Amino acid sequence: MGSKHSASKFVTNKTLPPHRRRCIIIKDAKHRGEWAELNFMSRVTERGFNVSKPWGDSSRYDIAVERHGHFLRVQVKSTIAHFCGGYVCAIKSSRCQYYTRHQVDFFAVYVIPEDVWYILPATIITILRGHFLLNPRRQGQKYEPYKEAWHLLKTGCDAQSRRADRQAAKRRKIALRQL
Repeated sequence: MGSKHSASKFVTNKTLPPHRRRCIIIKDAKHRGEWAELNFMSRVTERGFNVSKPWGDSSRYDIAVERHGHFLRVQVKSTIAHFCGGYVCAIKSSRCQYYTRHQVDFFAVYVIPEDVWYILPATIITILRGHFLLNPRRQGQKYEPYKEAWHLLKTGCDAQSRRADRQAAKRRKIALRQL
């Protein structure tokens, strides 16, 4: 009975519409963020990736996803903040610092009330300052190409693989010239 009472301070009675996955909205932002990270790890594992979580919370990324020996750094964000028919997402860290493309490869943003993920390359998001608006129900919105775009993570790992192959080929050429 005591645990049921203490859990109620973390969640609301709100659930998603029947056509969406049923879930709870977690009131506490830290708990909601941790839950979103777990949700991301589950979803990305379903798609054939291995996942790793850095020890502690001092890394600029939340999750490392791996495919064929190549890793991508992913910063997971979530939003329940409804505004102008969409949902607002903050780009700053909890310490109010902006991310750079040298710290993170992708942002995975979970729009909780819509049960929709956006997989956004860091090169697009790190140039923004402050907040941006995601509207999963609006056709043609700016970030629509990134809605449920899990394939970008595979493409990112494959690009790292090709880059590593080119670098290895260059090193082999240099080594052969030195012989």
